[in-house]
Amino acid sequence: MKHVLLGRTGVRVSELCFGTMTFGGPADEAESQRMFNRCLDVGINFFDCANVYNGGVSEEILGRLMAGKRDDLVITSKVFGNMSGKPNGGGLSRRHIVRAVEDSLRRLDTDRIDLYFVHQMDADTPVEETIRALDDLVTAGKILYPAVSNWASWQIMKALGIAERELLARFECIQPMYNLVKRQVEVEVLPLALSEQMGVIPYSPLGAGLLTGKYGRKDRPDSGRLQENPMYVRRYSLDWYYDTAEDFVTYARGKGYSPVSLAVAWVLSHPAVTAPIIGARNLAQLEPSLDAVNIPVSPAMRAEISAFSPTPAPATDRLEEQVK
Repeated sequence: MKHVLLGRTGVRVSELCFGTMTFGGPADEAESQRMFNRCLDVGINFFDCANVYNGGVSEEILGRLMAGKRDDLVITSKVFGNMSGKPNGGGLSRRHIVRAVEDSLRRLDTDRIDLYFVHQMDADTPVEETIRALDDLVTAGKILYPAVSNWASWQIMKALGIAERELLARFECIQPMYNLVKRQVEVEVLPLALSEQMGVIPYSPLGAGLLTGKYGRKDRPDSGRLQENPMYVRRYSLDWYYDTAEDFVTYARGKGYSPVSLAVAWVLSHPAVTAPIIGARNLAQLEPSLDAVNIPVSPAMRAEISAFSPTPAPATDRLEEQVK
């Protein structure tokens, strides 16, 4: 597997990042270890986590699995979610960030987190306070690079401007949602990343399973995240998503590819993308995602696949100026 530069950091990461959200949840520790070892076998050195995943258990398992290998790996975690249920147990205040990073370091059993993501926007905390708190953690060596997930492009750019003006550590990586039916980031977030030399590690390249071949116009299984998890039910509720899924799956199989492999490869083919985040509940589910790096997605193939879903309108809404 190739290793590529993460933005302007000088750090080289595998072209796939493994997401550990299933560790300690759908995947017990034994299955988590099998998937972790398989990732190492194929050259993945990049592992994504978050403090809230399975109540901190995902971090604990990842910490045990990377024992003796820590210096060879690039590890992420995130801050925002309230894990205690207390009034100051969440958000992006300095108070919460300082406490949360210590908890994550303890669970991960490490002395530093390579990429530390703010997991969502906190409208109750000034961006300046958040950026200064992260900069202090960089100075202390507890995190190496601040990063951002689920922010709008204007919010990211505001934070970059504050960091530049105040000579603070800036966001070096963006983690957005991106897949064939969720393409809004193509309008501003991905161009921003290219312009500012930021790494991009998109999550949900399979659309919570929508693009795996299990779903179509009339195919709606009785179980799975798209039926059982209210967040995903709402996120993927539009009928045209299922039209796109069926058309895409037919196309993938017609080309001789697993839909899973091609869905990940399509995300990877965007020039702004550093490494899609892949995930799985078990080793068998992981394999087709790993095969994505073996699919050469030409500009022509990317255009054919992209045609299965609507191209998002330009930021100005002047459709007559949209690049075809």
